[in-house]
Amino acid sequence: MKILLAGYNLDYDLIRELKDKSGLQQDLTPETISAAYARISRSPKQVNELREISREEVDKARLSNRNIVFEMGHSSVAEHAVFNIDVIGVSRLLVEEIEKFRLCSFTEKSQRYVLFNKDFVIPEEIKEANLPDVFTSAVKTQNEYYHALYEKLRPYVFAENKILAKDPANKSLLEGWAKEDARYVISMATQTQLGMTVNARNLELMLRRLASHPLAEAQEYSEKLYAATKAIAPSLIRYTQATDYDKFTRQYLRCEASAFLQKYPSETDGSKKLPAVQLVFVSPAADTKVAAALLFSSSDLSYSQCLSQANSMTTKDKMVLFKTAFVNLQAHDAVLRELENVDLQFELVLSSSCFAQLKRHRMSTIIAQDYNPRLGVTVPPSIKAIGQQKNFMEVMRNTQNAYEQIRKKAPLAAPYVLANAHRKRVLMKFNARELYHLARLRADAHAQWDIRDLTQKLLKQAKKVMPLTLMMACGKDGFAELYKNNFSRK
Repeated sequence: MKILLAGYNLDYDLIRELKDKSGLQQDLTPETISAAYARISRSPKQVNELREISREEVDKARLSNRNIVFEMGHSSVAEHAVFNIDVIGVSRLLVEEIEKFRLCSFTEKSQRYVLFNKDFVIPEEIKEANLPDVFTSAVKTQNEYYHALYEKLRPYVFAENKILAKDPANKSLLEGWAKEDARYVISMATQTQLGMTVNARNLELMLRRLASHPLAEAQEYSEKLYAATKAIAPSLIRYTQATDYDKFTRQYLRCEASAFLQKYPSETDGSKKLPAVQLVFVSPAADTKVAAALLFSSSDLSYSQCLSQANSMTTKDKMVLFKTAFVNLQAHDAVLRELENVDLQFELVLSSSCFAQLKRHRMSTIIAQDYNPRLGVTVPPSIKAIGQQKNFMEVMRNTQNAYEQIRKKAPLAAPYVLANAHRKRVLMKFNARELYHLARLRADAHAQWDIRDLTQKLLKQAKKVMPLTLMMACGKDGFAELYKNNFSRK
C-alpha cells in the first residue's frame, strides 16, 4: 500500500507570490489533478506518474479534460478541481440562493456572533423603479432600532444569566445571545460575507443557475464569480450562460399554478392558521422497514424475505434489534445508513432567521415559498420581556408599508426590505438518518432558540410515527440521559 499527498488548498495570494518569486511560467491550475485522475481508469501508470505528466503538459491536460468532461460526458472528473472563494458584500437574500447548492461548503458571517454595521445592498430593480428613498428609509429605521435594541437586550441577557455572567469568559457568549435576538429586526438586504469551497462541476452549475436568476444581484454574482475563476480551470468550466430551462421553468409554473388554482379553488378555509410544524407524510410502517433493512445488511436473505420476517416480529423483538443497533452509539456517532430507508416530510412556517440555519441541512429536500408578510412575524421572547414588542411591531409595520410600495413596481425585489422576523412556508423532506443529524445539532441546548423550538416540535411528531427508529434521536446535550433511559438495566 502507498498513500501519497497529491495536493491541498493554498491561499491564492501565496500561490501568486510563490509563482512570481520562482519565475515559473507554467500555469498553476487544479486541472492537472483532474486530468491525471481521469486517466487512472485507462492507464497502467501509477497515479503519481500521471500527475507528473499532466503538470509538464498543461495544454494537453486541458485538451484531455475537455474531451473527457464535455465530449465523453464524464463530468465527475471536474469534481477533482476545487476552488476556495471569498464572497463579500452580498445580501442575506442572495445567500439563500447561493447556499442551495448541496455539494458545496459554506461558512457565513454570523448574525448570532457579529454585531452588524449599517451596510446593505440597494437592489438594481429598486433603483430602476425610482424607489431607493422608500427602501433606504425603511432599512435605516430597521438598522437604527437594531443597534438600540441590542443595547437594551445586552443587560437583560446578562441579568437573566447571572451565573454565566460571573465568568468573564462567557461575555462573548452572552453578548451573542443579545445579538441573535436583535437581528430579527434587520432586513434581508443586509450585507454579509462567506467563504465558499466548490469543485469545478458545481461551480459551473452555480454560474449557470444564478445567471438565469431573475434578480440582478444574482446575475452580477454569476458574472463576477466567472471572472474570478475562468482563467484558472478553463477546460472544466464551459456551460455558464443562462438557459431557458433555468430562466423560465419557475415562471411558467407560477402561471400554470395560478390558472389551476382558479379553476379548482380550495374547499378549505385559507384564513385558518396552520401549525408551524406539520407532519404531512411518513413512510408507512417505518420501524418495520428499518428493521427489515437491518436484517438485510446482517444476513444473506433477500429484502423481501427480510421484510416478511420483520412483519412477523413482535414489538419486543424489534426493540431488541434496534437496541443492538444503538447500544454502542455515542453522541458524536452517525447512526447506521439503514435508517435512510424511511422518510418524513414536514410543512413548516418559519422566520427568515430560522430558515437561515435550516437551509444548511442541504442533504434534505427543502422546497421554499417566497417570504409572505401575511404569515406574520416571529418576535423573540426576550424582546417581549424587556417591553419592546410595541416598538418592534411598529418597525415591522413601517417595513410592511415599504414592502407594499416596492411590490407594486418591483415585485421581485420587494423581499429585500423584509426583516429576519418575517416568515415563509417550507416543505422539507428527509430520511430518519438525516433527522438524527438535524436533532443532534439543532435540538441541543446550545442551538439558537428559534430553530431549537422548531426542531423539538418536529422531533416530537416524528417519534410518534417511528418510535423505535428514532429512539436515540435528540440534541447532543440530552444524549446521556436518553441513553440511560433506554439502556439502563431494570
